[in-house]
Amino acid sequence: MAHKFEVYKDKAGEYRVRFKFNSEVIFSTEGYSDKSGAKRAIDSIKKHVPDAPVEDA
Repeated sequence: MAHKFEVYKDKAGEYRVRFKFNSEVIFSTEGYSDKSGAKRAIDSIKKHVPDAPVEDA
């Protein structure tokens, strides 16, 4: 698979989500105190991304 979400625990002990495309990290989220918060972030991104506007500065 060329793209995927990864849930991981950072050095501070918080759970974060990163999105990878062809093994390159495209973005990562803020830290969450529990894994369920990180998984809710993934669900929210999947739900709202198709309608996200693009701003070209």
